[in-house]
Amino acid sequence: MPEEKIIVTAYCGSRSEELPRSFVLRSERIEVAQILDMWIGEGSEAGSRKRFFKVRGSDGFVHKIFYDETALEWFIVL
Repeated sequence: MPEEKIIVTAYCGSRSEELPRSFVLRSERIEVAQILDMWIGEGSEAGSRKRFFKVRGSDGFVHKIFYDETALEWFIVL
């Protein structure tokens, strides 16, 4: 699965879960209009965990982004 690092502005809710509010993809700021789905993926490496979000962006497209809890960075699945 090809992926690219992105910059995400997130909101930390009452349960301490970070939810994406906007992200920058190739110098374009895209607002998260709607979170369509979210799930956690456990990797084969020890301790590898990613929080995935399927979002509808202000650009009209559906994007799959994730937070890599090991790398402490956000990515988009291309």
